[in-house]
Amino acid sequence: MTSTPARGERPRGVQALLDEARVGVRRLLPREVLAAAEAGALLVDTRTDVQRREQGDLPGALVIDRTVLEWRLDPASPHRIPEATGYDVPVIVVCRHGYSSSLAAASLRAVGLHRATDMVGGVQAWREAGLPMWTGPADVRR
Repeated sequence: MTSTPARGERPRGVQALLDEARVGVRRLLPREVLAAAEAGALLVDTRTDVQRREQGDLPGALVIDRTVLEWRLDPASPHRIPEATGYDVPVIVVCRHGYSSSLAAASLRAVGLHRATDMVGGVQAWREAGLPMWTGPADVRR
């Protein structure tokens, strides 16, 4: 992450932060995400309740608020979820369009979850690919 610009410097802006978050990271396409989740990767949905109501839920996704994401997934955190078993766990973060998920995945990598990545295009791309949506209750983790 970057610091506050010195007096007289131009702010870098969110696009620069997003570009930095994606450097050297292999982001996954929706069909790759489906296969990875079926193979055991943690699929983590950080969308808001409103966005999930509008777009639907993904099969097998754990719903974790962005505000507590690092605490729930850091294996050393006393507030972790049971699935946070180690820093080698593959984590795929999804959001509405694939922007905030890139920033969230970068934050998880900074915590030590070096396999954290996100999905290109977010849930919108998943739906456009015609992949299945979940019809049962979401697995919401508080």
